Amino acid sequence: MTPLERLYTRAPMGMRLGLQPMLEACTEEDHPERAFRAVHVAGTNGKGSVSAMLERIARESGMRTGLYTSPHLCRFAERIRIDGAPIGDDALDACLERALAHEGLSFFETATLAAFFALRDARVDLAVIEVGLGGRLDATNVLEKPVAAAITRIALDHTELLGSTLEEIAREKAAIAKPGLDLVLGPCSDSVRAAIDEVARAAGATTSAAEDDADAARYLQNATIGLAGAHQRDNARIAYVLGGRVGATHEARARGIANVEWPARLETLRDGATIVTLDAAHNPDGAAALAAHLARTSPPEDTALVFGTLADKAWREMIDVLAPRAARRFYVAPKGRAATAPSAIAARAPGEVTESVSEAYELAKKRAKHVVACGSISIVGELRARLLDLPRDPPIAL
Repeated sequence: MTPLERLYTRAPMGMRLGLQPMLEACTEEDHPERAFRAVHVAGTNGKGSVSAMLERIARESGMRTGLYTSPHLCRFAERIRIDGAPIGDDALDACLERALAHEGLSFFETATLAAFFALRDARVDLAVIEVGLGGRLDATNVLEKPVAAAITRIALDHTELLGSTLEEIAREKAAIAKPGLDLVLGPCSDSVRAAIDEVARAAGATTSAAEDDADAARYLQNATIGLAGAHQRDNARIAYVLGGRVGATHEARARGIANVEWPARLETLRDGATIVTLDAAHNPDGAAALAAHLARTSPPEDTALVFGTLADKAWREMIDVLAPRAARRFYVAPKGRAATAPSAIAARAPGEVTESVSEAYELAKKRAKHVVACGSISIVGELRARLLDLPRDPPIAL
């Protein structure tokens, strides 16, 4: 088996939370996570966009950059980027081989250790590290002294692991705080801010709301943002503040945010006469942002929805907000983990049940000018690979 195939054999361990296995592996490997300056980004929604913006800002500043995110859309190598490009196959194999020597690590822990190896080997000036799940017990939280950190939007997701309230989830994410670190915060309620502040203070850290930054406010008055959607203004604000924390000039920050590319965030593709929007919305908060965008840009009668979710997602709340935005709806079960039955979704918001993403898309584009795919990153990645003729590794929601 290839190193990647061997990595996939660790998927049955699931989403294991806990730092001890990673701490032990990093210690044995002479702490690869300490070999580069790092920015740590947590949050429910927006953390990938903020991470991508900041990585581009750093590149615009002349830094050699690394970016670690999850999950992947099409190929696993997308998770580890050096200077904006997915890691090469040979380098990925070598890093995975070293990480796989630690037999007790889960899929995500192994991937994270491999990423640390890759970033150290590449001698990056700055690595932007996206939290995988939560924060407190996420494998990335072995980062000892990030130069900056942020918490983006807090919303309900993974409630079975992180807590059933926004405040509980906020506490888990705030635990990326480290002594002397000032966390940059996205928009949040007073109670969520209080929960974050409590955890940060206990860790010897402080917090600052991005919306209180006067320079960022002036920048946003005439900002060009490379990602579509009104919600990206909040993400751009956070990235702008973080850019200042890593030494980027105003000009480099503005260029980075204008030039950022981050697939499947209200990404628009064309397939002949059909307009296709791919969006990674996979929880109610993300679905609401997508629905708000569609309300401004696409009449329901012109829109078809390709939708499916994993079984542990709040699919009812998602389809309730999305269904009114599309007159035609096609449901499919995503791959990668147990899925919600498409028939259950159709019972709540009438639509056609399909056997595959390809079938759902072919039916949708015959019925509408605009096809919107969302609900699962697996669905979006499969359709993106089809439309752009891209190679694809198996999806995995880890």
